Amino acid sequence: MTHAGIGRALVASLHQGISDLLPTRLEFYESWLNPAEIHHRRRNIGLAPWQAALSFLRLEGDAYGAVTRRAGAYAAEWTVASQWPATRAVIRRLPPTLRARAALGFARRTMRRASTGTRAKVRLRRGKGTIDVHGSLFCVSRVTAAAPLCGFYEAVAARFLELYRVDAEVRCASCRAAGDPSCVLELALTAGGRPREATGTP
Repeated sequence: MTHAGIGRALVASLHQGISDLLPTRLEFYESWLNPAEIHHRRRNIGLAPWQAALSFLRLEGDAYGAVTRRAGAYAAEWTVASQWPATRAVIRRLPPTLRARAALGFARRTMRRASTGTRAKVRLRRGKGTIDVHGSLFCVSRVTAAAPLCGFYEAVAARFLELYRVDAEVRCASCRAAGDPSCVLELALTAGGRPREATGTP
C-alpha cells in the first residue's frame, strides 16, 4: 500500500512522546521527525523518513511501546482539547453507548488522518466491538515482530474513551507486523460503560 504522506499531527505526537521518554535521543530522531519544519513547509512527511525513524525506535527496546502509546494518547488529548467546550459537554451527557460511539468515531477519524493510506473501521454492539486498522503506519516491517506494534492505535481508542468518561478495555488482538492477517483492536465496555468521574482533563 502506498502512503502519500504522514500527517503532521502524528509526527508532532510521536515527537512529543520521544521528548518525554527519550529526551537524550530527541536530537537524533529530529533528523526525520521535525514538526516545526513540516509545519513551515505546509506538507506531510514522506513514508521513507517515517520508516527510518520507526526502525531505529524499535531498537530502543521497551521504549518503543511506551513512546508510541504516549503518542496515541497525545493525539487523542489534543483533538479533544481543540473541540468547543460545549461539544465536549454535550457528548459527555449522552447515554453510555452513544457516548462510546461518539468517542470511537473521533478515534477512527484520528487514525485515518494519521496517513492518507490508513483506514479504520469500528464495530460496536452490546458493549463489545472491534476496530480494524488497515494500512497501519507502525506495522510496516521487513521481519516478523515478536509483539504487536499497534500500540499507537490502541492508545488512541483507549484515551478517547477515557476522556469521554467511558469505562472500557481496549487491547490489540492481532497485528500484521506480528504475522497476523490484519491489525485488529478488541474493546469491551465495562460496567455498562458508566461515566467516569471528572478528573480535570479537558
